[in-house]
Amino acid sequence: MPSLARPLRSVLYIPGSKPRALDKARGLPADAIIFDLEDAVIPEEKTTARDTLREALAQGGYGARMRIVRINGLDTEWGADDAKAAAAMGADAILLPKVNGPQDLDALAQITGDTPLWAMMETPLGMLNAAAIAAHPRLQGMVMGTNDLNKDLQTRTRPDRLPLMTGLGLCVLAGKAHGVALIDGVYNAFKDDEGLRLEADQGRDMGFDGKTLIHPAQLEVANAAFSPSAEEIDLAQRQIAAFEECEATGQGVAVVDGKIVENLHVATAREILAKATAIAEMSA
Repeated sequence: MPSLARPLRSVLYIPGSKPRALDKARGLPADAIIFDLEDAVIPEEKTTARDTLREALAQGGYGARMRIVRINGLDTEWGADDAKAAAAMGADAILLPKVNGPQDLDALAQITGDTPLWAMMETPLGMLNAAAIAAHPRLQGMVMGTNDLNKDLQTRTRPDRLPLMTGLGLCVLAGKAHGVALIDGVYNAFKDDEGLRLEADQGRDMGFDGKTLIHPAQLEVANAAFSPSAEEIDLAQRQIAAFEECEATGQGVAVVDGKIVENLHVATAREILAKATAIAEMSA
């Protein structure tokens, strides 16, 4: 699964038009960066932003961070040229906004060749077509666009995100069924650490691999929320040890903390330890 192969706990949006922000991102503890050519760039700077981003990626220095370029929609005057430029930049993936169905990814793939694709899931139609989108052979990740989804659903913003649960849940099911990375939406109040922590914990409990962020101040909270805790690692190690001991001796049933340990628990325990190892390797 993508979450095990490469940590994606924190996915930070960076404007593709701002050289200073692009440079600062090289030293931030983000697992991935979305270099944004869409919402974060005003129309007057769309064309020059491509050149600015191309130069930054050519210079390098982003280490093990995943480099994702979000282009403008193909229905805009900038989208096709963004797609061509992004494919030539050597980014790890290209993120397409407002994906409504697999045909949108087909159109992008005709331009970008072999570059992996990611999809912004931010429309009601996209949510209804989540399974077909996740099944696209070129897709590797889905990013929740919760602000746009809120707008289209005409909901009121709630701390529990109840109005969004159906859409988010459909994306989680689709992503898990087809093995693509799942990144939760942004939390707008970037100075509210406790609110971010609650929402990040909710996303982790739902099955998301990480969270998109709008400010570097949010990185620490997101990284902690989507990392295995010390308690989870300890429990995983003890579950595996107890299970392997029972297998070796052929006696009894493995029990840890008064609970039976079965194959499925061991599989989860191994995933937790693999994720912890991947995070440690990336941090190093």
